[in-house]
Amino acid sequence: MNKNVSDLLLKQIELGEDSLLELKTVEFSGDKVTAPHRNAMADELAAMANTASGTILLGVDDKTKDIQGILPEKLDIVESWLRSICNDSIEPPLSCIIRKILLPDKQGEEKAIIKIDVPRSLFVHKSPNGYFRRIGSSKREMKPDALARLFQQRSQARLIRFDEQIVPETSPEDLNPKLWERFKTPLSPASDMEFLEKMKLISKDENNNMRATVGGILMASDAPESFISSAFIQAVFYRSAERNAAHQLDAQDITGPLDVQIKEACKFVEKNMWVFATKAPYRIETPQFSMNAVFEAIVNAVAHRDYSIYGSKIRLHQFSDRLEIFSPGTIPNTMTIESISERQSSRNELLTSLLARCPMNVNAYGSKRKFIMDKRGEGVPIILTESEELSGKRPVYRLLDDAELMLTIYAAQPPE
Repeated sequence: MNKNVSDLLLKQIELGEDSLLELKTVEFSGDKVTAPHRNAMADELAAMANTASGTILLGVDDKTKDIQGILPEKLDIVESWLRSICNDSIEPPLSCIIRKILLPDKQGEEKAIIKIDVPRSLFVHKSPNGYFRRIGSSKREMKPDALARLFQQRSQARLIRFDEQIVPETSPEDLNPKLWERFKTPLSPASDMEFLEKMKLISKDENNNMRATVGGILMASDAPESFISSAFIQAVFYRSAERNAAHQLDAQDITGPLDVQIKEACKFVEKNMWVFATKAPYRIETPQFSMNAVFEAIVNAVAHRDYSIYGSKIRLHQFSDRLEIFSPGTIPNTMTIESISERQSSRNELLTSLLARCPMNVNAYGSKRKFIMDKRGEGVPIILTESEELSGKRPVYRLLDDAELMLTIYAAQPPE
């Protein structure tokens, strides 16, 4: 560790615990961690994530401030124990940075400890004993009113839209200049940082540090799923009309910036669908699906899904007789299934505005689009009319458990 960073950490340890620093010793019975207790550790981690970005040091006595250390051969055991707690004992699972570092004790002997950097989370986390926040050097279970406020602050209901929220532990360097420079115009600010902030691709956190936003990560990072784990499309092709793993012929986790995901998802459908040919008297080709309708459906799913729902990805399932697209989140605002083709509403204003600047990247036959998205509300009517003309069956929208929007597009059948 850099000496300046090490000295600063030692000074923080000497000052003792506060809202952003927790110190704990580690005890073992053989190769099993016995202290801190697993549930108590989960509570501490969740409390910090529910409060602000902070640090937990394992191997430091909170009373004496002594660097007791952890035996080198036990470090991997502690790391595995921590990852298990983050994934299995906290809802939703917590993402944090776990590092093994060396710090000198009071006699100058270097000892190994584990440093856990816990970011202020995008979500509200529940641990085994409830919902906690840190107040000073201790954690407190949140009362219902405080919990309700926190859910509101970190949910879709907050005043700042979710796609404009910062992603903790990111920086402007996590955005690829080749991806964000395409949004520049002759009127854009000359300063890159000013431009990124004006476009809401970056924003300041509560400590005045510049972070990438959700929209910035989704549109201008090479691998959004590295920061927002569910930000990808799961595509599966089945040879029959059944959702049966034994009938699966193709599958792909489609990643990358959102415009790339749209392009690759359309390519997945096109390569796996049949094209029927007849001669009457000239050759006529009839595809299973209108690629224009498929394109509009995928764009809507990507642009309007609820990215604040942890662990829910877009699912694209292609069958011999239909295409099913599952998009996380309910219908925004006061729209209903019945009014979806007549009304226009956007959950993610930043994403839709950025997609409206991306040149059309899909050969969607019949489309007259110059850019991936427009804001005229034509997408759903295109999906409904073009699909029904081709298959004779009108696509169906369904709301599943008030948490997921499902679209079924029926395939054209081979001519007799």
